[in-house]
Amino acid sequence: MALSFLEILWFALLPVLTILVGGIIPFIQVPGPVFRNVMLHFAAGVVFSVVAVELLPDIVEKHRPIEVMIGFGLGVAVMLAVKHFTGKMESAAQSRTILPWGILIGTGVDILLDGFLLGIGFAAGAKEGVLLALALSLEVFSLGIAISTEVRTKQFSRAKTLSIVLFMGALFLVGTVLGATLLSGMSQEMTELVLSFGLAALLYLVTEELLMEAHEEKESPLITSAFFVGFLFFLILGMVA
Repeated sequence: MALSFLEILWFALLPVLTILVGGIIPFIQVPGPVFRNVMLHFAAGVVFSVVAVELLPDIVEKHRPIEVMIGFGLGVAVMLAVKHFTGKMESAAQSRTILPWGILIGTGVDILLDGFLLGIGFAAGAKEGVLLALALSLEVFSLGIAISTEVRTKQFSRAKTLSIVLFMGALFLVGTVLGATLLSGMSQEMTELVLSFGLAALLYLVTEELLMEAHEEKESPLITSAFFVGFLFFLILGMVA
């Protein structure tokens, strides 16, 4: 059963709430690398589970290989282009006395795309969208912690830090609105193309963002197992929901 536009927005508020919570946590105590590493692995497992269990079977079932190749190729190209340009911005943000615009712009683009991907998830179905909303909530939670921690190291006030985190949450909502609006009333061919785009973007998110960032810190078998716990958790949730 398809959800209304208002219902989709309500589910989009969950990731917005988690990014705000993540942004507030460093005000109390900056989380250690182990906590963040576990969260990144768990979020990667959750997103990968949603892709494998919910999104991919829907794409295969429609059996439109041409649209899949085009959409998947576009998804890979867009994510690589975003990584290239945001990487340049981040490398330019070296000063300790100014706002790290490169990192913030790169994160903002990432969050905007996450919101758009949520809209794509709801195009696949209400169940897929809800599970993806939960999965992305975990990802943006870690992003909220990272943004707040980075800005606080620049000696900015709590008010300015919180306003930046709020802006990032607003970007997620904008992405969801764009996705839900643009995808409404599309043909089967276009839906398949967009879902394939989302498939590639989410796979990139898992392999080149969440896990790459997680692997920057020293790991243990227990930390690595968080990926599989996240995958299994949403596998079971998808089966019983």
